[in-house]
Amino acid sequence: MKAFPVYDIIGLGVTQNDVLVKPFAPYILEHQKLLVPHRHAFFHVGYFRQGQGIHTIDFEQFQVKPFQIYFMVPGQVHHWNFEGEIEGYVLNFSTSFFQSFLMRSDYLNDFTFFNGIAKDSVLDIPLSLQGKIEKIFEEMISLRETINPMNLDALRVKALELFLCIGASHIGKSHGSSLVNQTVIRNFQRLIDQNFQTLRLPKEYAALLYVTPNYLNALCSDMLGISAGELIRNRIVLEAKRLLVNLELPISAIAYELNFNDPSYFTKFFKKYVGLTPEEFRKQF
Repeated sequence: MKAFPVYDIIGLGVTQNDVLVKPFAPYILEHQKLLVPHRHAFFHVGYFRQGQGIHTIDFEQFQVKPFQIYFMVPGQVHHWNFEGEIEGYVLNFSTSFFQSFLMRSDYLNDFTFFNGIAKDSVLDIPLSLQGKIEKIFEEMISLRETINPMNLDALRVKALELFLCIGASHIGKSHGSSLVNQTVIRNFQRLIDQNFQTLRLPKEYAALLYVTPNYLNALCSDMLGISAGELIRNRIVLEAKRLLVNLELPISAIAYELNFNDPSYFTKFFKKYVGLTPEEFRKQF
């Protein structure tokens, strides 16, 4: 494998309108290439009504089980190893799908499950919501079958209803933290994603967030169970893993791309936090 393929929504049979929604089983049957590790250039949501197996997102493994939903943002790596038949729904939409519809182009960032962190993006749907979630998916499928400007907006509304419904059902799991603290954490994660190659210290992010480093670290420890520094390192390690699967990229080039001036220091850094050298990690793929 030279590198994980990157699929655009157009490559999955979407020729216009930037959205695809359909039952999971025919989606997988039609796109067998998605069963091997790959990346998306679009947002991807999957809901399982039936099935089992392993779903790997950004090198983290999750057990596939009924009434589970997952959310993925552009750039993440994933694949499935299903056991038996799978039933459910899939929703794909481009990065521009909501841009002309919502006043805030970054609105989706308000949802924790769209933060690009694998463990935050896989959720179990409680019994009380399962019927509602399935009804929303069925309504979106019906709208997508006869697309016109009015139906397209109705589909956007239904997708937002899905996100809001699930977001509201999981907001109580934020350790009782205040909305202000949750916003600080979301903004911190967003800034890391934008600046991890150049900003490595918690105090640099604390300055951008107008909080003290101690406050930021305490907030991360309380809400996420890890320090601010560890959150930054985790993002650097994740990007290193994504780059290392491209065998055409020399390890020295990856080190420089991640702003390590000395490739040997990058190797020590990677070994310390992954338990493998970059070369050993590559051999797994």
